[in-house]
Amino acid sequence: MSRDPAGDTGRGPSGKGAGRIVLALAIPAALVALVALRVDLDPRVEADFFFSESDPQLQESLALESRYPGGELVVVRAEGDVSSPEYLGSVADLEEALANLPGVGDAYSVATEDAGSPLWGRVLVPDGGGATNIVLSLDSVAGPDFTDRLEGVVSAYRTEEFHLVASGVPVIVERIRRSLRRDLRLFSLAALLLFGVVSGIVYRNGRLVGGTLTAGITACAATLVVNDALGIRVGLLTANIVTIVFVLTLSHTVFLIANWRRAPGGAAVRVREAIKRTWTPSLWCMTTTALGFVSLWLTSAEPLRELGTAGVVGTVIALVAAYTVLPLWLPRGSAESETRPAESRPIPLPSLGGAGLVVTGLVAGVVALGILRLQTDPPLLDYFDANGSIRPGLEAIDRSGGSTPLLIAVALPDSSRLDTFQGFVAMSALQDSLESDAAVGVVLSPAPLLAHARGQPLAGFLPISALVAILQQPAFGDLISGYMMPDRTEVLYSLRMIESDRTEPRDLVVERMRQRAEDAGFRVVSVGGLYDLQGRLGELISSSLRIGLGGLLILFFGIAWVVSRSPITSVAMLACLAAIPAIVLGLFGYMGAAVDIITSPAANVALAMGVDSMIHLVTRARELRTVGVGQHWSLARDQLSAPILTATSVIALGFGIFVLSDFPPTRRFGVAVILGTVAAATAALLVLPSLMGRRGAHGGNPDTAAVN
Repeated sequence: MSRDPAGDTGRGPSGKGAGRIVLALAIPAALVALVALRVDLDPRVEADFFFSESDPQLQESLALESRYPGGELVVVRAEGDVSSPEYLGSVADLEEALANLPGVGDAYSVATEDAGSPLWGRVLVPDGGGATNIVLSLDSVAGPDFTDRLEGVVSAYRTEEFHLVASGVPVIVERIRRSLRRDLRLFSLAALLLFGVVSGIVYRNGRLVGGTLTAGITACAATLVVNDALGIRVGLLTANIVTIVFVLTLSHTVFLIANWRRAPGGAAVRVREAIKRTWTPSLWCMTTTALGFVSLWLTSAEPLRELGTAGVVGTVIALVAAYTVLPLWLPRGSAESETRPAESRPIPLPSLGGAGLVVTGLVAGVVALGILRLQTDPPLLDYFDANGSIRPGLEAIDRSGGSTPLLIAVALPDSSRLDTFQGFVAMSALQDSLESDAAVGVVLSPAPLLAHARGQPLAGFLPISALVAILQQPAFGDLISGYMMPDRTEVLYSLRMIESDRTEPRDLVVERMRQRAEDAGFRVVSVGGLYDLQGRLGELISSSLRIGLGGLLILFFGIAWVVSRSPITSVAMLACLAAIPAIVLGLFGYMGAAVDIITSPAANVALAMGVDSMIHLVTRARELRTVGVGQHWSLARDQLSAPILTATSVIALGFGIFVLSDFPPTRRFGVAVILGTVAAATAALLVLPSLMGRRGAHGGNPDTAAVN
């Protein structure tokens, strides 16, 4: 046996071996330093970030908002003894403090406005008693720190007798951003540490653990750097890219280490042989995973598209990192007895007979029926823990007057003016119709504004057009301009929709609002607002799951055919792969767990895990058959059972830490990946080998006809 000039043995690195390890440590260290210096890890979350700028529905919503100037609204709900003078004094003091915050244009409360008027009664006392609202209208000065300042004031004035809670789109979005930032920093780091501990338990070899961790860290840091250079910031979904990329890298390293342990020859030869054996299936795994992320480009939901791009970048980098960094850690000494580790022992697994396969198929089918109950249009409140400290207050505001804005611009069919008495009657009728709907909270439109103006002394004798002109004056804050166009032919209805206990999709609710407008004699000019956009997002998630996963399965069938070179094996792989997202989404349907924008890509990640295991298994079975092994499916499963289960365990434990998050979407994402990973391992180690073994048995020689 010739001596490797590298000269490092299993007892410790020396010479070039030490140099390789120094290089392996320097690469991730440099990349991590670059991330710290250049990459902004603060998640970007905005109310309109769900869509690309070219999306027609977002453009319609933005155009509608631009026609009716007015800042976003924030509501502070104050609970207490509303009839006491002390309560009124506390409200007055709080309103003054809030009005002085940078970014607040106007502030309204029962201390300064008439709660008995048709306008302020709706806005300030929506539930009739027990609490009142302080409404803040924000201007363009309100920045990302507004919520911090708002919460500081609210906290200072909150007492046991004066309970306060704030809500509104800016507040909800900021709290989502905080949760993402916390999870990115805490759980991604904890997951990486957990991966390291589990790798140490599994491998019991410092160099293998070091190689696995440095390869993963290198891939994660390089992905963040490249994505930042491409202009992809950390956002709603890309906040999880660190863990996803580490898992993808881990999948390559697990099989590379398994083949290195099993390869014959000296240490240096084993490294080359392991790379040779693992490279082709790893390349196919990278291709299938990249296609999974590419499928996200088909949707107009901006977070999904950005995750698609970030995922493609991370998938390629994960492969490169695994095959460049990990081999630097593998011993290449000449003394085989010193460097050769013990090969993983096969894990005994049962083979499913015909009855077992039938039962497995029936169970998978029943679970898949849960997809019919899948919730892809959850309320924004589902982004907060039902048992946490934030959601109860948000629900209280939501139930009393709604929380998510829906904007509907209407006009008369002949585009006649609405600043007439007939127009006022028609607008009032539509106001009453909208307010009677159980899904609607507070509704603001010219109707309550004019009713409020008519309640002023002698104002009832003035024509509607004169009242409109009065409401346009600075003394009234030009209130009418936010709800009526200058030509008086088009008006805006601003609805705050109730999200608590909603059971029907938003798009159906929006369609019902359209119908109410038409029944009142109006034509709908345009619809916008976050409620409408969120309904559209739910449709996009559903279509992404259907079209994206369906297209992926078709592509994966072609790849399976190329890898297996057998149509029967390809069909069997397709059936196993299709079961993975069906089981994950079906279980979510039965559990009533929402599949939101953050959770939905978990099906793609889980499918990628299934592809990895099956491609390695099929490739190994084909290699064994090529050299004349009869029971090649059984032997391939025996050889790969340990690495597949190792990868499954580490991935499940790594994503399992997300279950500890106080951010429900992060928890659901982790649970979905765990379910998919377990389903993928079951399909790869039990179902597929049993299917192909039975096919071989009925076709002649067992196992031999399965891979051609």
